[in-house]
Amino acid sequence: MQRLLRGYLDHLMVERGLSQNTVAAYRRDLNRYLEWLAARDIDDIDQVTPADIAAYQADLASGYDDHRPLAVASVARMVVAVRALHTFAVAESLASGNPAVDISPPRLGKRLPKALSIDQVQRLLDGIDRSTPVGLRDAALLELLYGTGARISEVIDLDVDDVSRVLDDPELGLRLVGKGNKERMVPLGSYARQALDAWLVRGRPAIVEAAGRSAPALLLNTRGQRLSRQSAWAVIRARAAAAGINTDVSPHSLRHSFATHLLDGGADIRVVQELLGHASVTTTQIYTEVTVEHLREVYRSAHPRALG
Repeated sequence: MQRLLRGYLDHLMVERGLSQNTVAAYRRDLNRYLEWLAARDIDDIDQVTPADIAAYQADLASGYDDHRPLAVASVARMVVAVRALHTFAVAESLASGNPAVDISPPRLGKRLPKALSIDQVQRLLDGIDRSTPVGLRDAALLELLYGTGARISEVIDLDVDDVSRVLDDPELGLRLVGKGNKERMVPLGSYARQALDAWLVRGRPAIVEAAGRSAPALLLNTRGQRLSRQSAWAVIRARAAAAGINTDVSPHSLRHSFATHLLDGGADIRVVQELLGHASVTTTQIYTEVTVEHLREVYRSAHPRALG
């Protein structure tokens, strides 16, 4: 079973071109599935029945052994991974049948992205003390996330060389590498450009000198190493708290805000799709529902005959 899993993960990385982070998530989810099977003395893929997979799904939702119950979205994700593993096994002639073919993940309720208001974003960005190297780095991180709508992984994976040419020529776009190693070019606005320039000129050299080491990464921690996803999350939460923003703010909050504010400003949904790197416009359309709900709220609060 572990050989099957290794083969499937290799397939995801080599043939489908998925990112290391995505493959690592599949590995975690499927290792849990194989552990669940092993605890029930199932050590051959052809031993697995539809009833086993249904029972696994139920255990994920209700909790089992030392595992807590999972949210519906997490159960759905893990069931999709299980179905994909069994589909791969059949396609590679490693299994005689697919017991997951009729198993459906639980339906997810429609969840609208949480976007910050323009005022909240302004407070978040203006509240950063840019007189210190760390402040300059944090400003560059947040300005990049909000100014480009990039995913956190896309930003922390950037190297200095990736942005140097963009700063030299304002007409050039910033190259981002997204899911499935798909590349896209996004404009780099003046605020993000200024924040990056200040970081590269005054902030980054100071951190490199203090740490006594450097890396090609654009954003560094105080030890001179590439800033990690976890550290970037911590930076954003700390900066949001300091700005008095009480809602839960994450890197994706800034991506959601980027898309919502563009659509509120009249941007075409196809343009927003390209900027976000969505493969399908259907994914982007959820943001139109956010803006419609915003319009309803404004109408209810401002129009004298909206209520009653």
